[in-house]
Amino acid sequence: MATLTVDRRSGQIVGYNIQWCENRHRYTIYLSSRTYRRKTVEGFKDLVETLVYYRKNGTIVPDKTVANRLADIPAELQAKLANAGLICVTKSKTCQELWDTCLKSKTGDVKPQTLAAYRIHQRIFFETFSPSELIEKITVDKLLEWKAVLLTKYSTATVAGLVKGTKMVFDWAVNQDWLTKNPMKKIPNGSFINRDKDRIISLEEYAKLLDACPNQDWRTIIAVARMGGLRCPSELKQLRWTDVHWAENRFLVHSPKTERHEGHRERLVPLFPELRAELERHFSLDGTKENEFVIDHFQNMSWNLGNPFQSIARRAGLGTIIRPFDNMRMSRSNEVRAKWGELKESLWIGHSERVMKDHYALLSDEEYAEAAEGGLESQIPHAPDHAKPTETDGKLE
Repeated sequence: MATLTVDRRSGQIVGYNIQWCENRHRYTIYLSSRTYRRKTVEGFKDLVETLVYYRKNGTIVPDKTVANRLADIPAELQAKLANAGLICVTKSKTCQELWDTCLKSKTGDVKPQTLAAYRIHQRIFFETFSPSELIEKITVDKLLEWKAVLLTKYSTATVAGLVKGTKMVFDWAVNQDWLTKNPMKKIPNGSFINRDKDRIISLEEYAKLLDACPNQDWRTIIAVARMGGLRCPSELKQLRWTDVHWAENRFLVHSPKTERHEGHRERLVPLFPELRAELERHFSLDGTKENEFVIDHFQNMSWNLGNPFQSIARRAGLGTIIRPFDNMRMSRSNEVRAKWGELKESLWIGHSERVMKDHYALLSDEEYAEAAEGGLESQIPHAPDHAKPTETDGKLE
């Protein structure tokens, strides 16, 4: 059992001594009354007694309740317990050490594009926090301020991704016992849905884009994205000529994004006439049949399709198109759903009904015009003239 004695000077309480004996050795922890109240000291004494009991009985890892109490006490008290040999305190890690070690551990476990996204999260994190800052100094209040600043620079969906990625890094720190608690737990991700930059790319615009393409490679890229609804570049870059089943009028799509979900590693998509025309034109080119991939030119290069596409769009007279490949996929998703229904849209485009409603569903100008020109009103029979009310003596009968 530990004892608590009061240290008085000139009649005033100046501090407290927590003492206990163990293996013929007397231990003392001194706490100043200027810093700690009597109630706090008494609670700390109880914690000391528990830790002494654990040490005597060979218990290395305390239970969850004690672990939480240890996490909540100030660093100064943790140091005093460590000096008395009651707990082990590892050397504090910096934010730089946290990010570098965590992302290094992820190499080989996550896709290269996912790791690249985490690198971006790291760079943005250090726009606010110092790489040399100790990770236990990253508080919830600081993180809330950080998120507020992010929301002034980026969309809510982008910020949600940044928060989610950073939360993963701090979760890793907890699993490595670098932290006892994840301060990111209390930071909500926010919404991943951002429809502000969505736009329909019409079939008329699609035809203009094809006419503006510099070669057949780009005609096929735009056809696969707009008429096939593939994710670009992740699904496009894996498309092989052996995946195109000409006789069955369909082609196989391999989906890196959804492959971790059972039954969603790949999907069969119809060779829509507009898409088949471009693929046949591409396949008939000299030397193409010997290629493994449909888009062979980019296989050993960067798949940065954005800038070349914008040049095509400007040449087509369409100006800059924000998120062009997402919007081409979304446009096809809406057409497939309108013509063949939600089931086929989900199977062919490769996303769930919830994802469709959150990220893809968007009405075109033609659908609004069609509803305005021939809505339900045109199907409601008019009442015969004899059924109309007549006015008699100023009253309706």
